[in-house]
Amino acid sequence: MEREFNIQAELKKLPHKPGVYLMHDAEDHIIYVGKAISLKNRVRQYFQEGYHKTPKIQRMVSKIAWFETIVTDSETEALVLECNLIKENNPKYNTMLTDDKGYPYIRVTVEEEFPRIMLARTAKRDKSRYYGPYTNAGAVKDTIRLIQKIYKIRTCGQKLPEDIGKKRPCLNYHIGQCDAPCQGKVLPEEYRKSIAKVQHFLDGNYKEVLDLLENKMMAASDEMDFETAAMYRELLFSVRHMEERQKMVDNGMENRDIVALAADWKDAIVQIFFVREGKLIGRDHFHVRVAEGDSEEQILSDFLKQFYSGTPFLPKEIFVQQELSEAPLIEEWLSTRAGHKVSLVTPKRGEKHKLMELAEKNAHMVLEQDKEKVKRQEARTIGAVRELSDLLGIPCANRMEAFDISNISGFESVGSMVVYEKGKPKRNDYRKFKIKWVQGPNDYASMEEVLTRRFTHGLEESQMLRERGIEDEYGKFTSFPDLILMDGGKGQVNIAEGVLDRLGLSIPVCGMVKDDNHRTRGLYFHDEELPIDHHSEMFQLITRIQDEAHRFAIEYHRARRGKAQIHSVLDDIEGVGPARRKALMREFKGIDAIRAASVRELAAIPEMNRNVAKVVYAFFHDGEIPEDEDE
Repeated sequence: MEREFNIQAELKKLPHKPGVYLMHDAEDHIIYVGKAISLKNRVRQYFQEGYHKTPKIQRMVSKIAWFETIVTDSETEALVLECNLIKENNPKYNTMLTDDKGYPYIRVTVEEEFPRIMLARTAKRDKSRYYGPYTNAGAVKDTIRLIQKIYKIRTCGQKLPEDIGKKRPCLNYHIGQCDAPCQGKVLPEEYRKSIAKVQHFLDGNYKEVLDLLENKMMAASDEMDFETAAMYRELLFSVRHMEERQKMVDNGMENRDIVALAADWKDAIVQIFFVREGKLIGRDHFHVRVAEGDSEEQILSDFLKQFYSGTPFLPKEIFVQQELSEAPLIEEWLSTRAGHKVSLVTPKRGEKHKLMELAEKNAHMVLEQDKEKVKRQEARTIGAVRELSDLLGIPCANRMEAFDISNISGFESVGSMVVYEKGKPKRNDYRKFKIKWVQGPNDYASMEEVLTRRFTHGLEESQMLRERGIEDEYGKFTSFPDLILMDGGKGQVNIAEGVLDRLGLSIPVCGMVKDDNHRTRGLYFHDEELPIDHHSEMFQLITRIQDEAHRFAIEYHRARRGKAQIHSVLDDIEGVGPARRKALMREFKGIDAIRAASVRELAAIPEMNRNVAKVVYAFFHDGEIPEDEDE
């Protein structure tokens, strides 16, 4: 749809008000979202010749076909709207937080008369007490189970005290892990004392629990109850492990996040330390998509806005490694969201500065590790593909398709097609084939059928799309490979090349030759077996593709075989449906007993009648019914 839009004319109409602007390209995609104190001044800067622009902004401006603006009452409102629009539209030229992580909390429902302890995915603004966030959901679950065992906290969802006595006590009561408040066996005051101890424990005070567990362990041991003593010993180890993971970082007893950035020209890592009640309870890192020319200040500001727009808990302080020009605006926005003062702090010296440096070192370490990981991954995938292309002397092998046949003595023969693009499996393009044209165990003929059907479908789909004038769309089989890999040597390769010749296609075919131990030995290509280095990434890739084709074929064959075995011989008898089949098996317990039964015995089943009974009898006796049975 064409849009008449005169940029210079529209720039003159912009208001001197705060708001958000959205840049669109010629295809109407939103490519950038920004905010401004004055929309007129900010948006005009993009199109001014003398205004200094980063390479990213220059590329972005060259693609702008039109823009739109949304006026807000304040810059804070513009910031909130900007965050929402960036998340919704994922603009190409905005700095983007690529990780979408959530953190669990431990929730204590203190508003209830008999509170519960549970895992919560968000900290809501209700009357419950929340502890966290924690970076390890598994550790949170372990902690909750430990608390419930030690303090006998209820796990049920009954509404108490209204539901007291309405249901029988659960298993936890019978095994001594709950005092059954649902039966009125514990007073609210006594139960509340246990909840107070739970909160004391969650605040990081472990000594009472450690002493309690150790005393119970020793008492059980003195009574020769070693099984119970072992249980307390394991609980003791769990609590000590939790204690060791808590590291006191300052005596301020404040809630704060420490946010540090490490960035290069195309990647950025943001490391966050979560400090609650003066203790470091966890840390995590986030990958951020950046573009050439993005400053560290811009990346950090964008990260803070995106991350904290979706985080329910906001600490009183957020440490950042450098001062931000948008700090006052971000502080105002965060304080409004949190309902309390939130400050952005850049520590300059002392223990807080050392903690900031530690977070920054961790961010750089993760960034370097990721680079090495990417290099290793590229060597395993793109590098291996390049090595294979060079060995075969073909331009490229970005898309490879591998085929395999699976059957047992010709029973339920199936074929598989797996697809690798740039050295990685592309599972959406995998295809299964039930062999239709071939009877018996003939792998060559079965492979010929699979390949014929695969490429015939591809040619037909391509022709249909061309006729409809939609050549840019793809069907199930329209993407042809750069290289075909056959699970075998010369014979399988000849089959594939014969199919391609008949269909007028020119695609290189390579056989994956195995040794006597069914391991990849080499490649058969152009009537020659090419040896390959068993220590190379190319060899590892070929082995993975061969194993994947084999696995996919076997899984499909197993599924087909299972369905065939589930099929009952009774399904082949006219007049016998699921209900009668079930009744026959219930009465006679097996096919042999049904075969031996008389018409009278078969007809005696309530679900049967005499006519159907005669059909069943005749089925098992070559169509004959004794005269006395037919009376």
